[in-house]
Amino acid sequence: MSDPGFALWTSFAAVIFFMVLLGVLSALKVKTSSDFSLGGRRMSSLLVSASLMGTFVGGTSIVGTAQASFLYGISGIWFTLGAGLSCLMLALFLAGPLRRSGVETIPELLLRSYDRKTALWASFYTSIGIFIQVATQLLAAVPLMSSLFNIPPAPSALLVTLLVLCSVVFGGFWGATLIGLLKMFLLYFTLIAAVFILFHHTGGIGAFWEAFPRDPWLNLWARGAARELGAAFSVLVGFASTQSYLQSLFAARDVPAARKGALIASIFIPLAGAGSALIGMYMSRHHTEIIPGEALPLFVLEYVPPVAGGVMLATLLITLIMTSAGLTLGLGTMINRNFYRDIFRPDAGEREQLMAFRIIVVVIAMAAFFFTMSTLHVLILTLAFISMALRGVTVFLPLLGAIFYSHRIPPASARNAVIVAPAASLCWALFLPDFLDPIYIGLLISFLVLSRPLTKITVPKG
Repeated sequence: MSDPGFALWTSFAAVIFFMVLLGVLSALKVKTSSDFSLGGRRMSSLLVSASLMGTFVGGTSIVGTAQASFLYGISGIWFTLGAGLSCLMLALFLAGPLRRSGVETIPELLLRSYDRKTALWASFYTSIGIFIQVATQLLAAVPLMSSLFNIPPAPSALLVTLLVLCSVVFGGFWGATLIGLLKMFLLYFTLIAAVFILFHHTGGIGAFWEAFPRDPWLNLWARGAARELGAAFSVLVGFASTQSYLQSLFAARDVPAARKGALIASIFIPLAGAGSALIGMYMSRHHTEIIPGEALPLFVLEYVPPVAGGVMLATLLITLIMTSAGLTLGLGTMINRNFYRDIFRPDAGEREQLMAFRIIVVVIAMAAFFFTMSTLHVLILTLAFISMALRGVTVFLPLLGAIFYSHRIPPASARNAVIVAPAASLCWALFLPDFLDPIYIGLLISFLVLSRPLTKITVPKG
């Protein structure tokens, strides 16, 4: 019988090789800047859904969900469930107006309806949220790297940080939707296989559920209804306020493709969370001695056949690197263009801007590394919820205003909402975190500031 370790590492290496190869080949499709940023707006519903799932489903949603479910049971699914509900909302109400807007970015839409300062403040707060999301990806990489290579947390995070910096150079290649489609196929295939293996080891679905007492393991409100709903609501509005996700809708070939793509993603994103939650719960029963964050990678190493296990672990690793690289590149671009070039050095030449961009990217990656080191004992999903909430209270309601009440809200009101709402949420989170979820405070303030000038509500058809 062949060595299981050899089979696992062979499939692991093969998946990484073919994903990199596909990324290089997909670069041949890029002929214009529109091809690079939005695929020339030719994406079918299948590719839109693959892009949405490929951008969201990764280390935070898979490793983080398994970690939370190891500790709290099925309630760990709220992160992916909130994203699924957000995709459903996009499919039913927002995909059409967003695709017809003809813009490429959220700040561009805000700038069109309000003013430059509103877009700039929105970029500032969402930059903080994206930075936290970069850190959550590194935080999810620590248990994966530790399980695979048996190295301590600090070297694990530093190695992934260096890989992220290297992959930024190839970000345009690795960010191709074709890779996202392959990644999603491999990830869901191995997750489904892992769930079947899990039920086999527990004697079936019924036996699995019977092994867990209802409270807290089978209770969706394990940490309290207000807290769980606040977390899910944070993801719902944060997902719909993030450039990385909405860009998939901007890139759709038409409105039906955008709607169908979002609808498909609304089904499959929660399924990934459900599979990860089951694995986390199983490991909490049979391997109480492990670190919660290592629940999923250790399950794969222990129970999944070597070839499938290697495929799944390689897919997870490359997902972490791709997602972190894309977020770092996007954040670096935003800071370089909106702050360094437009505010500090408007007369900077191309060479100076390029040098500044490279320095900014390195600073972001290393700052995320040190931030990760200071939050090693924080739940991955805790930081993810904070990141989503910050983006949601900043952008969500001003974005709805730009779509449905364009030029009806004074720029000063939009600017005040974008400045005050996230600041109030952050202060609330620091001083009154247990009284009420900060997402409600931020959205309430944003709504009050934005709604005062409205005298008549008209919603465009479609």
